[in-house]
Amino acid sequence: MRNSRLFRAVEATAVLLFLVQAVRVLFSVLFGLIYDAIFSETLALSTLGLIMLFVIAAFLTPLAAPRRSRRVPLLVTALVAALARIPLTINLPAIRLWSSILIVGAAGVYAVTLLRERPRVFPTSLLLAFAADQSLRAAGDTFDVGLRDWWLPVQALLSLATCVVAWLAFSRSQDESPAEEGIGIAGGLAVGALLFLETSLLGFPNGLARWSGVNYTVIAPLLMAITLLPLMPGVRRTMAPLLGGLGLFFLALAGLVAGKQAGGAIAALGLLLAQFLVLIPLLDVVGPRRSGRTGLALALGMVLFLVLNFALAFTFTYPYTILAFRGMGLHVFLIAAAVACLPALRLSTSQPVSSNQHPATWTWLSAALVVLLATVFAWPPTLNLKETGPIRVGTYNIHYGYNTSWQLNLEAQARTIEESGADIVVLQEVDACRITSYGVDDALWLARRLGMQEVYGPALEGLSGIALLTRFPIAEADTRLLTSQLEQTSIVHARMTVGDRPLDGYGVWMGLEPEERARQLDDALAYIGAASPAVFGGDFNSTPDSPIYALIQAAGFDDPFIVGGFDPAPTSPAIEPDERIDFVWARGLDVRDGQVLDSLASDHRMVVVELALP
Repeated sequence: MRNSRLFRAVEATAVLLFLVQAVRVLFSVLFGLIYDAIFSETLALSTLGLIMLFVIAAFLTPLAAPRRSRRVPLLVTALVAALARIPLTINLPAIRLWSSILIVGAAGVYAVTLLRERPRVFPTSLLLAFAADQSLRAAGDTFDVGLRDWWLPVQALLSLATCVVAWLAFSRSQDESPAEEGIGIAGGLAVGALLFLETSLLGFPNGLARWSGVNYTVIAPLLMAITLLPLMPGVRRTMAPLLGGLGLFFLALAGLVAGKQAGGAIAALGLLLAQFLVLIPLLDVVGPRRSGRTGLALALGMVLFLVLNFALAFTFTYPYTILAFRGMGLHVFLIAAAVACLPALRLSTSQPVSSNQHPATWTWLSAALVVLLATVFAWPPTLNLKETGPIRVGTYNIHYGYNTSWQLNLEAQARTIEESGADIVVLQEVDACRITSYGVDDALWLARRLGMQEVYGPALEGLSGIALLTRFPIAEADTRLLTSQLEQTSIVHARMTVGDRPLDGYGVWMGLEPEERARQLDDALAYIGAASPAVFGGDFNSTPDSPIYALIQAAGFDDPFIVGGFDPAPTSPAIEPDERIDFVWARGLDVRDGQVLDSLASDHRMVVVELALP
């Protein structure tokens, strides 16, 4: 019986990990499909509607969990989730779409059945799944190694092992009377809200680092420790009488507010506190005499998860969807945190909390080992810096890490930058922690992959913007928002040292409307001032015959392609480009070379120029 419980716990952790990975993949693929249907109109709306019906059905499968038989459904759904996880590794949107839908559907039935069979296993296994997901992302510098091409044989072995464990759990268990425990409606909603928080912000050290401004290397192991802390012996017994339900509820919300508004160490501590406090109620989400409502409760939680994700998406896409969502990201997270903490309201300062039965020493040592691994994974690689010499400057709209076909293509983009020989690269459409781009911090990942330094310029909700990568030593760096009535954008700046001389580098992305670009360019040029020597690159969404081009020239910047007599090839779109809208401008520098690379790793082509200090 004891072995059966162990096998069931391992099986549950694996299935729930696959669920966490699948929802991240699903929303990333959906992002591309929705864009193609609504903006580029390359996908029929009827096809998108049909896909959305399958997605909604997958999240409603908790309603289909059988009430009587439980051992067989647990086995079957665990096998389906494990086997569907194998093709999820393949970097093809269509395969990932249907694999993720299958995993979500199977995991929904599995979770309800588990809550009816072994209800106390569910919260612990879900928390461990969150920690395992963090580990896989930390191992890949925010890019889940479980979704890399080379991981496919590893995943096949892990899925096979999960199938074996599921069979052992099945064969060594017996049908028992339904547990007199389960989750109520509030508990189901709390699970959905928590899943949203963990896959959109609080479970991502890169998200916490971007909001707070504290280095990712510091945040990653701390977040892992905080995530595991609720499982440590005695922690919950201490927290319940110390805070009570209301205290926990309001402190969690305060932590989120501090995380968004305060900045620095206070923001980081607030976010870590919020992570700890929203996880505490998970371990008490199971209550007596609720098994009859478990399926409905979890289905409602999954619907809430969908609603929260679309609400958050609107805070990034408000210019093209609902303008009222501008700047509402924190509000969405606060609503999610409030719902996630609902089970805590049952706690009082005098209420006893069930104790953890695991041996204390073994539990603490295991957690310490995991945190140590997170520290090793997060440790930055050696930088490949450059002190002097010719200055190769590039601009690259990386399309949130995707190519035109919506394959996550960061490795190919890194190779493009590498092959260009660029010492300074300004990047546009750079996500730092969004479920619609796999939760990867594009700038951090590219910087570590290339051995470069990065300066991030947040624009939308602090989690999407622009960036500057450089091999030259950085003397100072800053960023500023530009006037934006539609999509918020910013300008990023780094003052670098080339030899013993300063060089100012600026990067920008400009809006889609002419009036918007004019306002933004006024702000940008005022910010740049008379800085010289300087480079100014980005996606200007303006062609050489536009007023924007003329105004930049009037500010004393040269177009290296025109000055040097190089072919000013179009840069957008990457496939059969017909517009030149990506530029690197130079002021106070000699022009040596200029080229537009033919790489199709993004939906724009990379521009690179070679310059020299006079």
